[in-house]
Amino acid sequence: MSYILPDHAMEESFLAATGPGGQNVNKVATACQLRVDIFALGLAPYAFRRLKELAGSKMTINGELIVTARSHRSREANREEARRRVIMLIDAAHIRQARRVKTRPSRAAKKKRVDTKKGRGAVKKNRSKPVLD
Repeated sequence: MSYILPDHAMEESFLAATGPGGQNVNKVATACQLRVDIFALGLAPYAFRRLKELAGSKMTINGELIVTARSHRSREANREEARRRVIMLIDAAHIRQARRVKTRPSRAAKKKRVDTKKGRGAVKKNRSKPVLD
């Protein structure tokens, strides 16, 4: 499933980029900063929560997702890269996580763990210098 970004939820601006481009980099604003209003996307509550987790510092308090692409030399390529990254984030947010089922170790498993720890302790104790009485 590939999400389609609505135009009314996006705002693009172009910045002076660093990286490849030679002298062109100093003259032309090729880096694309894409701001997406998450509230305007109308995501399901679980997808919204997951998107906030995945985006991390890219998400502002006001619900804007900010992605900056500057790896290409042209505006168009950086615009496509920014949109692709936003769509990948939104698609990843729609994948539901499997619920974790709490489990408890059995009595036998606990006993085995303790016995193993005691055995390792005994091995280490036997490595020490013998005590002379």
